Amino acid sequence: MVPRWATKRSTERAFSVRIVDGRLQNDAHSDIIAWNGHGEGRARLREACWKDAELLARSLGRMATNSTVMNRLEQRASEADQVIVYLKQQVALLKEKAILQASLREEKKLRVENAKLKKEIDALKEQLVKTEIKNGVKQVAVPSSASNGSNSTSEPAVQPTTVKSAPPAETSPPAPKTEEKKKKERPEKKGEKKEKKLVAAEDDARAVDVSRLDLRVGRIVSAKKHPDADSLYVEEVDVGEAAPRTVVSGLVKHIPIEQMQNRMAVLLCNLKPAKMRGVLSQAMVMCASSPDKVEILDPPSGAVPGDRVACQGFPGEPDKELNPKKKTWEQIQPDLLTNEQCVATYKGAAFEVIGKGVCKSQTMAKSSIK
Repeated sequence: MVPRWATKRSTERAFSVRIVDGRLQNDAHSDIIAWNGHGEGRARLREACWKDAELLARSLGRMATNSTVMNRLEQRASEADQVIVYLKQQVALLKEKAILQASLREEKKLRVENAKLKKEIDALKEQLVKTEIKNGVKQVAVPSSASNGSNSTSEPAVQPTTVKSAPPAETSPPAPKTEEKKKKERPEKKGEKKEKKLVAAEDDARAVDVSRLDLRVGRIVSAKKHPDADSLYVEEVDVGEAAPRTVVSGLVKHIPIEQMQNRMAVLLCNLKPAKMRGVLSQAMVMCASSPDKVEILDPPSGAVPGDRVACQGFPGEPDKELNPKKKTWEQIQPDLLTNEQCVATYKGAAFEVIGKGVCKSQTMAKSSIK
């Protein structure tokens, strides 16, 4: 306990403390104290004061060191920023230098390639001149573009040796032969165009009826399902030609595949070939059809692949290929029907293989034919 007589003023008078280089110093001797009292109280008070002073000195020293450290760190940070800016500038300069060097290298390469090409062109020119001289072509001097005026003469661009060594004109150049061939070919092409125009005019003048359809007897040699479509068959059909035709038909839901093998049928052979799911179809199998049922038309017994199917009262040869733009098939199809006896007809005239009989459906009467 501090005695009552040990007041704040007495302690302030007793001690004059200074801090020098982080150490505590007092002006008066530690044993000279300006108060009166017991010795024990003085000692305790002195120890407490010294401890407080030491703590104060330590805190002040730490603050001083911390401030210096912070100043140093700020300086170093600013220096680091400056170094970073400098390095960025150096990197940009290096990039520019690299780009310039690359462009210079490319220019050198292009110049070397241009020089090689020029040499090759000159060599080819010399070869051309030599071959022309051998073939009897005269070499004409071409004036250079370095003339001073319009009336001034210029040096020839072709060497004089080529002009002097021209052979006599007795040898005939090959160019006229090609011209004669072209002249011969042109009238032939013109004649073909005229023939096509005449055929087109005749087709336009003809009536649109069943005679325009190339209906033939055919035999389905084999049939298999389409690899990319579950409802389509891909058939190989013999229609009396050197090779069978490929036909794609949507008959999977109506006719079992067993009944499609080695079967006689009637086919429309002059439709324009069309791809069906990636497979080119070259004809169409003629069927009697309704919304619920489909049956393939049967040719008469004794008919063979390639026999033509015609209708009495409608003479004429079929078109080579029906023009889809003129909708010929679309105009004829509505009149294709089976009669009460299941015979296939066009406007009442039966589908007939001359001398062998008529084409029929198995059970479908008064049905559309497609």
